[in-house]
Amino acid sequence: MDVAILVDDDMFDSGLAGILDVLDNANAMGRELDKPLSWNVTKVGFQPQVRTGAGHLVTVEPVEHAEAADLLIVPARAARRPAEVLDYVGSAQSLPAQKLLIRTRERGTPIASACAGTFLLAEAGILDGLRATTAWWLSPAFRSRYHAVQLEQSQMVVTSDGITTAGAAFGHVDLALAIIRDRSPALADLVARYLVLDERPSQSTYIISSALAQSDPTVAAFERWARAHLAEPIAIPAAARAIGVSERTLQRRVQQTLGTSPIRFIQDLRTEQASHLLRTTDLSLETIARKVGYEHANTLRILLRDRTGRTTTALRGT
Repeated sequence: MDVAILVDDDMFDSGLAGILDVLDNANAMGRELDKPLSWNVTKVGFQPQVRTGAGHLVTVEPVEHAEAADLLIVPARAARRPAEVLDYVGSAQSLPAQKLLIRTRERGTPIASACAGTFLLAEAGILDGLRATTAWWLSPAFRSRYHAVQLEQSQMVVTSDGITTAGAAFGHVDLALAIIRDRSPALADLVARYLVLDERPSQSTYIISSALAQSDPTVAAFERWARAHLAEPIAIPAAARAIGVSERTLQRRVQQTLGTSPIRFIQDLRTEQASHLLRTTDLSLETIARKVGYEHANTLRILLRDRTGRTTTALRGT
C-alpha cells in the first residue's frame, strides 16, 4: 500500500514520528507473516522542506506524489488552544491542504487524521454527514463549528465511509495501529506487543469534564453547582433554578457545548470523581459510591464499566 503523509509547517512532531515508527515496525514484522504486508510511506508537502512545531526540518517530496497514493494521512499541527486551531483552518494558509483533501476524497482515496488534524478535514467539508472524533479537549470548538459532523468525542478511533479519525495528540499511534489492523489484525497485535502499545478504544478516562464545561458560562456554572452537590440526588430543574436559567436553556446549552444531556454530564462528573478516589484512596467501593451520589456500590460499578471500559479493580490498579 502506498501511503502519503502530508507534512506541513508547525506539525506535531510526535504525531508524525509516531505514525512513521508504527508503520516502519509493521513493515519489518510483516515479513514474518505468510502473506507479507507493507506500507510504502512518502512524506509530501507544499514546500521542499517543512519546519515542525518543535523546530525540526523535514525534507519532503512534492505534494503531487499524494495523487497516486492509496491512503493520505494528515497528522495534526502542534496547538495548545482551540483558538489556534480555528485560526489556522479559517485562514488562507490552510486552503492548499483543504483542496488536496477535497481532490483526494473525490478520487475515493481513504484519508486518516488525528487530534487537531480532524479540523482540517471538517473545514474542507469531507466529514459532512459522517461520524468522526477529535481531541477531547477540542470537542466543544469542533461541535460548535461543524454542525454537519456527528462527533463522537469519547471514541479514540472512528472510521466512517473511508475516513478514519483519532483522538488527542498521542492518538496518532492509535490511528497508525488502526490502519494496520484494517489489513491485518494479527500484525497489529504483533506490533502493539513489540512496541508495548495499549490500544485504547475510548478517550473517556482522559476527559476532564470541568475543562470542557469552561467553554460556556452556563455550563461552567452548572458544573460548579453539580460538583458541590455530587453526593446528593440531583434534580435538573433544581440545578437550573440554582444557576438562574430555565431547564430548557440548561438542556440546550449543555447539549450544544458537550454533546450530551445534563444527566449524562453529571454521570461523567461522578465517574471522574469515583475514578480519582479509586486511584488515590483506600476507601471501599461502597463509601466511594455514597460520596458520588449512589446508594448502591453495584450501580457505580456498572457506570464505571460502561464509561471507562474497565473494572473497579483495574481502575484501582490492584
